[in-house]
Amino acid sequence: MKTSHFIYSVALVAAGLFSSCKKDYLNITPTDRVLGSAVLADSSLFENYVINRYLSIKMQDKEGEGTNPGFGRGFEYALWSSISDESMYNNDDNTWVIQQGHVAPENTGIAGTIWGRSYRGIRECNYAINNIDSVDMSVALHKRLLAELRFIRAYRYHDLIRNYGGVVMMGNKEYSLNDDLTDPALFQRATLQESMDYAIAELTAAAADLPVSNDGTWQSGRATQGAALALKARLLLYAASPLYKVGTWQAAATAAKVVMDLSRYSLTDDYSQLFLKADNSEIIFARQYAVGARHVCLEISNGANGYGGWAGNTPLQNMVDAYEMNNGKLITDATSGYDPQHPYANRDARFYATILYNGAPYRGSTVQTFSPGGKDGKDGPSNWNATKTGYYLRKFMDDKNPIDNPWDIAGLQPWIYLRYAEVLLNYAEAQNEAVGPDATVYDAVNKIRQRASVKQPLLTPGLSQADMRTAIQRERQVELAYEEHRFYDVRRWKIANVTENVPAYGIDVAVSAPGVYTYTRKVALSGRLFSDKNYWLPIPRADILASNKKLEQNPGY
Repeated sequence: MKTSHFIYSVALVAAGLFSSCKKDYLNITPTDRVLGSAVLADSSLFENYVINRYLSIKMQDKEGEGTNPGFGRGFEYALWSSISDESMYNNDDNTWVIQQGHVAPENTGIAGTIWGRSYRGIRECNYAINNIDSVDMSVALHKRLLAELRFIRAYRYHDLIRNYGGVVMMGNKEYSLNDDLTDPALFQRATLQESMDYAIAELTAAAADLPVSNDGTWQSGRATQGAALALKARLLLYAASPLYKVGTWQAAATAAKVVMDLSRYSLTDDYSQLFLKADNSEIIFARQYAVGARHVCLEISNGANGYGGWAGNTPLQNMVDAYEMNNGKLITDATSGYDPQHPYANRDARFYATILYNGAPYRGSTVQTFSPGGKDGKDGPSNWNATKTGYYLRKFMDDKNPIDNPWDIAGLQPWIYLRYAEVLLNYAEAQNEAVGPDATVYDAVNKIRQRASVKQPLLTPGLSQADMRTAIQRERQVELAYEEHRFYDVRRWKIANVTENVPAYGIDVAVSAPGVYTYTRKVALSGRLFSDKNYWLPIPRADILASNKKLEQNPGY
């Protein structure tokens, strides 16, 4: 990538853009950063500053190993799935406190960096927006970079809104420690409606000036018109959902249809491969990695202990049970053919691309979580790295990357923020809620189910609106598994009081003879708990105190 070396090797520290020194012996040019004066004097440096805003800084342990964090938890140790009913993080890493309902302003677990990181990113975007007119560049570049900054800023607001509700709106303001921070208006939280309206308007404006596509160097790594429109469609879907109730389902359906009508994106044939290649037709916006840009090595951090892995984000039985049989029937259907003593036979093909289970073929061997004697269970090597749930994560893993001693190998898998399958599901959900399960709803969901590598049966004709709602919710759970959707979906649907109060189940596999197994459900993580206040995260206590307690905390905390 022609500028990726700059992205991952130069740190532009925002504080350095505003610092001044009165002492001569301190008035030196730092060698570890590019100062604001240089950035504003060179359009290439300014463009690189904008590109760096897709990243942030490490604010917590186990974040951004090798390369700085982007949006969300992608390519970090504990994924967002491990604070939902998709997985549990084997060695905790500040996830269990959320799973067990103990999250508090003083103890936010892995969720504690969203507020600070988002506002830092907004401030950095505002600096560039306020100074872009002073940089000598072409009209076309000015237009694009300003649109990118508005997209990035809107993405940060999107993260704030879906985690905290109504947020503080900064406009184009950029505050430093030298400013007067006593104005109460600085800490006034906008309503949820105002917050949503602002972010959606910013994305509308950004989409008008963003390029239709990036060149081959960047592919899906920088914002495009489609990325802005897809994020807008997601926010409008959230706005119409039961938790929010500040938008309409018809507006959400229309926004998703706009992305569909671009005819720029399509479903890839191979479900498993789409997570390994940045240049496929399904990805709308993703985090890309350059050769040599080290990040968390997914294979060792999530791999089975018998292969030298550390287990990491281990799937729950709750998630396994969501996968249909390959005849399209639920495992709870007595006519489905499901056999609890051969539980992994004849399941939805996406199950095999997502989860490693006892007997799964893997890297020239098979996964053995059985006891006694299974190499990937408690009797295997490094038993502290054995799965507590009986499963390991398969999705995102590239078998071309080593598991043992991977530190000099940088995987090139993209972390996908927006992809076309989500857009189709957004449309199907919104259209079903707006007008019922018409032919376009069926078509959107069935396209996903009929992906060449999946080929799940078509949805049953004649479903009621309620039945279609249930089908779409299950389809999102399976299709978008481990991609940072489930946590937000169950909350916006207001069903988290059900899904998150179910125990975190796993499976024990006992072997009585070669190939003869008995499967027994177990509780893998005890004390799982959700209360109504947990529909929103608490603002960290440190940020409340920094506002001199002017910042309003979310109810219940």
